[in-house]
Amino acid sequence: MRASLIQIAVDPDESVEARRQRAASLVVAQRDSDLVVLPELWPVGAFAYTVFEEEAEPFRGPTHEVMAKAAAEAGVWLHAGSFVERAPDGTLYNTTLVFAPDGGRSAVYRKIHRFGFDKGEAVMMGAGEELVTVALPQTTLGLATCYDLRFPEQFRGLVDAGAETLVVAAGWPERRRAHWTLLAQARAVENQAYVLAVGTAGTHADIAQAGHSIVVDPWGEVLAEAGSDEEILTVEFDPAKVGATREQFPALKDRRLGLAPPS
Repeated sequence: MRASLIQIAVDPDESVEARRQRAASLVVAQRDSDLVVLPELWPVGAFAYTVFEEEAEPFRGPTHEVMAKAAAEAGVWLHAGSFVERAPDGTLYNTTLVFAPDGGRSAVYRKIHRFGFDKGEAVMMGAGEELVTVALPQTTLGLATCYDLRFPEQFRGLVDAGAETLVVAAGWPERRRAHWTLLAQARAVENQAYVLAVGTAGTHADIAQAGHSIVVDPWGEVLAEAGSDEEILTVEFDPAKVGATREQFPALKDRRLGLAPPS
């Protein structure tokens, strides 16, 4: 399976619409990939809280339209990162869309763990409530966004729901880049799954972004890692390695805590 992670730079001097069209062009250029992934809140920037209200979109807004078209033109599965969604009741959400190769929408995930403690996303946005997986022909994706990476129970729930490849779209800050790499490897090892984690590049809202998108295999080995600048990280991996790893080293079968009681 071939995946391309688009580590797009969020430049405050580039308009949201211009970046939306540029991102679509980058997606279309990945026609040789099976799966393409964009980062968190790339239209506006994950830390650009002051423009969330202004740039919020309805569910079927311009980002949905442009990304659906790009997926269909490229003929790829597209994890379109996330955007600021405004629900009909006015609530804002950090929302991910996944599109099939024909451009049809396959999944929607609203970020569960909101970052900011008592400011920013944590107080401006509603929290998602559902774990989301997406069945591709080659593997089943489990969806997470940025701060979710710090909550292992979410990923264990995704694995229990059948996930074999954990996809994390992020806008992770440079000052905590060491955590980014460590946590991506930890989630891979403890769940015996691939982790595809893509972040943004550049600086927005005066916050330097970590970049360093990363692909980790079920043994915790780093298959590929980007640098700090805008980059497309493409990697080929074998989805069958998940099952083989879980069979060779069946740690998940030895779980004692957090299991649903027998019916």
